[in-house]
Amino acid sequence: MSTDSVLRFITAGSVDDGKSTLIGRLLFDSQSLLADQVASLYHGKHKRTADGIPDFAQLTDGLAAEREQGITIDVAYRYFATPARKFIIADTPGHEQYTRNMVTGASTADAAIILIDATRLDYTEHTPALLPQTRRHSAILKLLGTPHIIVAVNKLDLLDYSEEKFNAIKRAYAELAVALDLHNISYVPISALNGDNIVTASAHMPWYQGQPLLPLLESLPAANRSSQLLSAPALFPVQRVARLDGSSADDFRGYQGRLEQGTLKVGDRIRIEPAGQTSAIAAIYTPDGQVEQAQSGAVLTVVLADDVDVSRGDSLVAADSALQPVKTISASVCWFDSKPLNSARRYWFKHTTQTVYAKIKQVDYLLDVQSLNHREDSDSLQLNDIGRVQLSIQKPVVATTYEDNPAAGAFILIDEATNHTVAAGMIVSVA
Repeated sequence: MSTDSVLRFITAGSVDDGKSTLIGRLLFDSQSLLADQVASLYHGKHKRTADGIPDFAQLTDGLAAEREQGITIDVAYRYFATPARKFIIADTPGHEQYTRNMVTGASTADAAIILIDATRLDYTEHTPALLPQTRRHSAILKLLGTPHIIVAVNKLDLLDYSEEKFNAIKRAYAELAVALDLHNISYVPISALNGDNIVTASAHMPWYQGQPLLPLLESLPAANRSSQLLSAPALFPVQRVARLDGSSADDFRGYQGRLEQGTLKVGDRIRIEPAGQTSAIAAIYTPDGQVEQAQSGAVLTVVLADDVDVSRGDSLVAADSALQPVKTISASVCWFDSKPLNSARRYWFKHTTQTVYAKIKQVDYLLDVQSLNHREDSDSLQLNDIGRVQLSIQKPVVATTYEDNPAAGAFILIDEATNHTVAAGMIVSVA
C-alpha cells in the first residue's frame, strides 16, 4: 500500500502513561510547532516538569481542567506533517471514566500507539501484569479493527534504559495480543519526556535496532478499504430529501447522502428499503455538478426515475443486492453510561441516517479485561463493560457487519429520557 496518504493514529493506554507528553514531544522534535507554541511550553501556567524540560503535555491538554489536573479528558486532535507524510493525531484519555472518548478517537484510526509506563509494572514475575486500562483499550482496538498497533514502552529513562524490562513488557503484551487475536504489532522503547527514540535513535538504547517512533509511523500503510467497498453492492442511506419549486409541474426531488459502498450509475436499477419498491437512477449530482456515475465515499444527490415514497433513514441498494432489511442483530458493544443496561428498557438505535427504538434482548457474554475470558453469568452491562449482545430493532434497517463496512456496521445507543449516548456498537451478524 502507498504511504503517501494521511495517516490517522491515536495514543491509548492507561492514565499517566505519558500519552500527551509523547505527542507534544513528537510535535516539538519534528519541528511542527509555531513560535508562540514553543514559547508557551516554557512559560505555561501549569508547568509540571523540572530541570528546564518543557511541559509537552500542554500542547494537547486544551481544556483548563486538563491543564490544572494534569490529565486528558477530551479527545484532542493535532495535525502535523513531515517531508515524508501528513498525520492526524488523536490524543485520547487514559482514565477509565473517559473510555467513551477513547472509542471516539479510535473509530477512524489507521494505527494506535499503546503507551505502557514501564515504571508501574511488577517485574518480580517473568511476565509482568499489564494494567487493566491497557488491556481494555487493546480489546477495543480489536473490536474496531485498528490495522496497526505500536506498543511504546515509556519512561525507560527511570529504569536505566533496561533492555531486560523492555523485553519483559514485550512478552506481556505479546501474550495479550495472542489472546485478543491482534496482529501487525511493533514495539519501541522510548522516553517521551527526554525524546529517546521519538524522532531519532537514542544513544541510551544501542541494544534497540528497530526504527524510532516517527520513522515507523511514516512507513505504515494507511488503511485502504476503497477496493473492498468499491466492489460491494451499492448502499446509499438517504440523509435528506431535497425539494425545489414543489408547486410546479416539473418540481425537483432529490435524495441526498453519502454512497457508503459500491457504484451508482445513471440507469441502474435500485431497491428502496425497507419498503422494497424498485426504481432506476435518473440523475446523479455531486457538489461539482452532474455526473454519470459515482463511487463509494461520494456525497451525492440522487434523482429517481419514478415518483416513489422515500424518506430520511431509507436506503437505496442495488436491485440485485443481497442486502436486506433486518430487525435482529448481534453486536459487540462498549457500555458508556453510569446507569447499567436495563433489558426492560428501550433505547434509541442510531445507525447511518436512521434512528429507531431498540431493545437489548440478551447479553451473550461480558469480556473480563483481566483474564480475557467470556463471562456468561450476567444479564447486564456496567460502565466501561465490553460485551456481546442481541438487539431487537423496532423498524427494519439495512446493515452490514462492521468488518465488511464500518460505516454501515456501527451504531450508538441513546437513552430516550436523558439523550445520553449509553453505548457504541459494532455489528457482528444480522438476521
